[in-house]
Amino acid sequence: MKVVIFGATGFSGKAILKEALARNHQVTILVRKRTAVLVEDKNLTIVEGNVLDRNVVNAILHGQEAVIQCLGVGGKGGRGDGKPTTFVSDANQIIMDAMQKQEVQRLIAMSNIGAGNSLSFLPWLFRKIVLPYFMRWLQMIVDDKNRMEPMIMKSNLDWTIVRCAGIVDKPEKEKVTATLDGKGLKFTITLDDLATFIVGQLSDRTYSKQAPSLSN
Repeated sequence: MKVVIFGATGFSGKAILKEALARNHQVTILVRKRTAVLVEDKNLTIVEGNVLDRNVVNAILHGQEAVIQCLGVGGKGGRGDGKPTTFVSDANQIIMDAMQKQEVQRLIAMSNIGAGNSLSFLPWLFRKIVLPYFMRWLQMIVDDKNRMEPMIMKSNLDWTIVRCAGIVDKPEKEKVTATLDGKGLKFTITLDDLATFIVGQLSDRTYSKQAPSLSN
């Protein structure tokens, strides 16, 4: 499948890119600096540019079949600077506009547990005390995902939003819980298990137009 990955140089994006190439997808990535990509593969096309540039995004989506959007705000451990941000939601709107223009239907977008109705899956103490007072950096990220998710859900795209638990760089467990109601949900997901699930959604329509929460 011809797929564009936005966010391929990030913590999760690198693993997703590796998995997509391992499955022999024809992958195009948009990066700010080509030197940030250490992977070489005959099925990989690297384009330099800014995801907030509508012309660049529109051009890169020409002739593609699917999009994986795993953008983040960067910074230490993917936390950003803890300040309010609209980066992911702004970029996602540009990507969606270009997808509709280029008639690319399949969108897999990464989100966080805590966004949308998945907030209710978290313990009361975490929701009311830990998140707003002790994990403000995560609250800012979730706030932006709460701007992103509705625009995807209201679109006519063939979308899947993957809400992730805390991502840990540990050996994969090859056992993933994907839940729509929070049952069986744990606090973490390994990086490789996350990548396997997300890339699998390119062809698996089980969660088409749904937002599963993912953990090990």
